[in-house]
Amino acid sequence: MSIPVGELAPDFTLANQYGETVTLSDFRGKKNVVITFYPFAFTGICTGELCTIRDRKTDFINDETEVLSISCDPTPSLKVFSEQENLTHNLLSDFYPHGAVSQAYGAFLEDKGFATRAAYVIDKEGVVRWAVVNGPGEARNADDYAAALANLA
Repeated sequence: MSIPVGELAPDFTLANQYGETVTLSDFRGKKNVVITFYPFAFTGICTGELCTIRDRKTDFINDETEVLSISCDPTPSLKVFSEQENLTHNLLSDFYPHGAVSQAYGAFLEDKGFATRAAYVIDKEGVVRWAVVNGPGEARNADDYAAALANLA
């Protein structure tokens, strides 16, 4: 089950594509956070969604907002993926324990072994203010993230 709007987002620490640790609660009091779970690096819809974030960087990665994209891919794969697609935001590896953060957010597909397409907008206090969960083959619309962020202003 997805984390309900109005609840505190579960905290986590994961490695990004460079092996650096990123902790959600480090952004509390500083930035809103958009968390996007996605199935796999190097796949069509996932690449398209993450490249949209790259291309609209000023909408999503600025003084007020950070984007954390999470998959169950291992860190080295995420590094190559980010380099290949010129992705500059944090790609976090939920590889081990396998899918633990995805599970905590209700985004893990147990029968498939990977995260589905779930997204959460979390305010500066760490509260979920908007959420959407799509199936693995259903692309999300970045305008929805932008609208949810605008509602926080």
